Amino acid sequence: MEALTGAIDELAGAELGSADDVVALQRELARLEAIAVRAVARFDASREWAIDGAKSASAWITAQCRIPSSVSHRRVALGRALRELPATEAAWRRGDVAIDHVSALARARNERTADALARDEAFLVGQARVLSFRSFTRVLAYWSQHADPDGVESDAERAVADRRLNLSQTFQGTWIGELRLDPIRGTIVSNVLRAIEEELFADDGGTESPRTPAQRRADALVEMAVRASTSPADGKRPAPLFTVLVGYETFAGRVCELSNRTVVTPGSLVPWLDGAYVERVVFDGPSRVIDIGHHRRLFVGATRRAVEVRDLECFHETCELPAEDCQIDHRQPWAWDGPTTQANGRPACGFHNRRRHAG
Repeated sequence: MEALTGAIDELAGAELGSADDVVALQRELARLEAIAVRAVARFDASREWAIDGAKSASAWITAQCRIPSSVSHRRVALGRALRELPATEAAWRRGDVAIDHVSALARARNERTADALARDEAFLVGQARVLSFRSFTRVLAYWSQHADPDGVESDAERAVADRRLNLSQTFQGTWIGELRLDPIRGTIVSNVLRAIEEELFADDGGTESPRTPAQRRADALVEMAVRASTSPADGKRPAPLFTVLVGYETFAGRVCELSNRTVVTPGSLVPWLDGAYVERVVFDGPSRVIDIGHHRRLFVGATRRAVEVRDLECFHETCELPAEDCQIDHRQPWAWDGPTTQANGRPACGFHNRRRHAG
């Protein structure tokens, strides 16, 4: 411990800040957290905390270390879970994964998935090492659907049952509220709010807007209510679009997610099917869409749609903006005789598209 203190003192006086420094420090921080959680697990098992009359190890740590109980509970729970996750603990101690990866893997383990996780743990840890965290959580969600199909459907049903909206007026006349929605309903609300918020942002003059993002979201919610109250009673309700990817699973695996890339269970989609439009997209390989079926909803070009459903998000490795919110960029620029075909197209967010063309 004295050596650790000395090393930290030395680092505290160093002029760190390069890209290599940031990555190295994050890796060493992960290693230190792994060691701390292992120590917590041993302390928990020793029951030394009971000598002081504490109810549990987490209660003792909360009091003695003066940290939130949620933090101490998490560390004790992870320490116990790691007894059954040797590959995860080893990767964490090497700094290959972070505490959030470990927490996600620990949550995925239950009595129904224990055998499958023991078999596939090394694979999942390998995915955590090379993928972005958001992509890793999608892999883990799909793995859970295969390992525990009934369990994930029960969780999805519970998320729907737990939906709620509390909106109440304070004695000063202001309104405060709390909202909880399952992934599908939440995406519906979020998409509409975001569209209205973007309108307000443009009306304000863009970056010169006097409103904060939080204020614009609040104003967008009010505007959404105004539009709902003034819409025609016989107006046509928007319907969801289901895209069936034929042949995609053979080279890229299952896809069952919303357009914002949130993974959902097959069962959670069933209640929405009776009022939905269905689109068929046929693949003959990882980079080519050979057919987009007809449906009753118009899109701006089948070529754009082919690129969207193939690539899913912005091409840049640091960006995860969904393809439907991106521009479609020419790989070989149009000015250099690049054809406007799906093979030469890729999704690019506005920032990375401008950055690429700015050299």
